[in-house]
Amino acid sequence: MAMEPDADEVVFDAPEYFRIYKSGRIDRVHRPRLPAGVDDGSGVASRDVVLHAGTGLSVRIFLPKLQEPRRKLPVLVFFHGGGFVVESAESATYHNYLSSLAAAAGVVAVSVDYRLAPEHPLPAAYDDCWAALRWAASAQDAWLAEHGDAARVFVAGDSAGGNIVHNVLVRAAAASGGDGPRIEGAILLHPFFCGNTAMEGEPEHAAARTAKVWAFACPDAVDGADDPRINPTGPRAPALEGLGCERMLVCAAEKDWLATRNRAYYDAVAASAWRGSAAWAETEGEGHVFFLDKPECDGAKELMDRVVAFIAGE
Repeated sequence: MAMEPDADEVVFDAPEYFRIYKSGRIDRVHRPRLPAGVDDGSGVASRDVVLHAGTGLSVRIFLPKLQEPRRKLPVLVFFHGGGFVVESAESATYHNYLSSLAAAAGVVAVSVDYRLAPEHPLPAAYDDCWAALRWAASAQDAWLAEHGDAARVFVAGDSAGGNIVHNVLVRAAAASGGDGPRIEGAILLHPFFCGNTAMEGEPEHAAARTAKVWAFACPDAVDGADDPRINPTGPRAPALEGLGCERMLVCAAEKDWLATRNRAYYDAVAASAWRGSAAWAETEGEGHVFFLDKPECDGAKELMDRVVAFIAGE
């Protein structure tokens, strides 16, 4: 079958990450990866665990240097960003961030290496992350069994990973018969949400830009970008009152094109009948996931302190 004459037309271009073509092809920019091991600076140890050989689902576990070996640490399950189409738990960006987070917050961190679209369209990533969360909460791994506190489980993620956090909370609420893990807290870092219609205050290009990525990652979406998995405040979205966690921290950046959506999500959760407590943190003068690219800047350090305080219950 002959290709369409405009099959090589670029429909989405994120030069440092990926390029999507009209044909459905994707070019991924090579991102440096790091092996698991011991971080010289922080003393955080990491190792990889395969959870499902058939699908390739795996996790990278981060164990901070133990000051009190007998004290159990909170367990934080992390979902990386990348528009559902790029990045991994092995990437230098996320390896370094999780090492820093584990050391600063004193948590056993579990970074999920979920399947990527378009080779594995959504809901593959949602299913993988739910499976990894249940695995982590069950403390089947030696590090988690010895050092993790299964009664203090947190979920966190940035961008597309923040979207996954929301969808995991929805699934946790729907789990019957105690099948879902108890989640103490959820941290959504610049979560990836969109909709068919731009919101008031949302940049004109933002809704269309995010909708293109969503359509590529989830071609079977119901109502396009108003699918409740990507538009949790849209007309088809389930009530937020049942979100399956006790506390939530929603983080945004002033210059992020997703900031309007992030605020709308926080406002909707806070105004709902959800019995948990929601907190908001916005960084002035910064853009989308700036803390990954500039971990040493003041804003990134302040955000890390905010996340650490949230986990500690402060």
